[in-house]
Amino acid sequence: MNLLDSLSAFHFLRPLWFLGLPIIVGLWWWYRFRQQQADRISRHFAPHLAKALRTGQSAAGRISPADTLAAMLLCLLVGLAGPSWNRMANPMVSQTAPLVIALEVSQGMLANDVPPNRLERAKHKIEDLLATRTGADTALIAYAGSAHLVVPLTNDPELIKPYLEGLRPDIMPSEGDVAAQALIMAEELLQARDVAGTIVFITDGMGAQNAPGFADRQERNALAILQMLPEGKQDATLAAIDAQRVVVSADNSDVAQLEKTLATAYQQALREDDRLAWKDNGGWLAWPAALLALLWFRRGWGLGAVALLLWLAPLGAWLPASAWAQQDNSSVSKRAETTAEPNSPWLQSLWDAFLTPDQQGAWWLQRRDYARASEHFTDTAWQGYALFRDGQYSAAINTLSQLDTADAAYTQGVAMIRNRQYRDAVQAFQTVLQRDPDYPDGEKNLALAQQILEYVEKTREQSDTGEESGEGADDVVFDNESGRGELTQMAGEKGDKLLTADQWIQSIDADTSDYLRQRFALEAAEAKP
Repeated sequence: MNLLDSLSAFHFLRPLWFLGLPIIVGLWWWYRFRQQQADRISRHFAPHLAKALRTGQSAAGRISPADTLAAMLLCLLVGLAGPSWNRMANPMVSQTAPLVIALEVSQGMLANDVPPNRLERAKHKIEDLLATRTGADTALIAYAGSAHLVVPLTNDPELIKPYLEGLRPDIMPSEGDVAAQALIMAEELLQARDVAGTIVFITDGMGAQNAPGFADRQERNALAILQMLPEGKQDATLAAIDAQRVVVSADNSDVAQLEKTLATAYQQALREDDRLAWKDNGGWLAWPAALLALLWFRRGWGLGAVALLLWLAPLGAWLPASAWAQQDNSSVSKRAETTAEPNSPWLQSLWDAFLTPDQQGAWWLQRRDYARASEHFTDTAWQGYALFRDGQYSAAINTLSQLDTADAAYTQGVAMIRNRQYRDAVQAFQTVLQRDPDYPDGEKNLALAQQILEYVEKTREQSDTGEESGEGADDVVFDNESGRGELTQMAGEKGDKLLTADQWIQSIDADTSDYLRQRFALEAAEAKP
């Protein structure tokens, strides 16, 4: 299906280059079937005698330099025309489609036929999947007899993990199977996004009552199912659902299949986004043109050999860099991560001779070496993005401040939040909306930044009671003049210091089961008519 989608989107960015096609074909025809024959027939022999004296393959069936030259020129011509079938991703936003994971948390998931049990194995698979989604938005839904949003869409996988560990069947308000309700909840989460996402159900089976809900679901978002069943065992309802089904495995092949589904969904979302520019894939045709130049050695065309060596010289610089790279086989996708050691001066000189600094930065960016990418980029937008992905938030903020685009302000805002500059983040997201009122997630992130700023300031106000100077009271009561929340009392011994916001967050018990149990119970009670 992905191949068909790519073919339907195939077009040329610069089709006027095909005006040169008749010239190439005409010259080849003239040389191959006219001039070449005339050159081979000596004026001193009659045509029938020249043909009899000629041995070996006939001239008409022999591959000549003109043939290889014409084929090479055709490859270059098509490349110059700009073949394209996908769009360029926005460097300022996530490079992966949003994902909603719906996990069944029922008694049946405690079966140990998938060791240690189905639920624990499912949690491990979710953690492996989260490890592949750096910077991508992911949400978690738990369902049994009712469906509950555990964590909304977030690009911080560390925020999901403690809540994932706290999921157990005994914290769910009731036993049952409301997978269709979880599907509706997941689609509502993705509905607000301009880019379509993927919904992954992790379950050992579904009741037949859920089948109509899945049959009538929206086609906008991709659907995948990770079956937590032992090999050879199937569920009839799951088999009938139109979705990408993946069977749990002992290795990471199941997560790799899910990752491919996410990548396919993201590429499809890019093709449907008219705001993005089409990607020029013509550069790939330079390689078959270089291979065709190899045939020039047969004719002793020294110029062709020199041209080929110059063409492939950058590849010689890439191969040693790959050989020096450290391979991290523990990752599901097994991507190569390069070391921080600099290239030799000789290799760097080859890079500088054949690649621009931005092309070198793009090379390292594709290999997720963001530090090296930021050192090479001269384009301010890409340099700021590389610094942001490398965690150099202050440097990214300073770099992106040179730009006046909505994308730059958006990335600045995210970097400021991660750098704990909440007030500046609010201003950055306000700038985003000033530059582009319809910017994706602009209003949502502005509201989120304002909530964080309000919480931090409120916490600081509550901490300003003289406790840190040793003058605090044994019993502290906060007024509720603003009408926010309930009256709060904090008891402590004289001399105790109030925790800061960060210390309070870090002091929360890692076991979130009790919190989830109470929240799910309240949500289930409110949902009852």
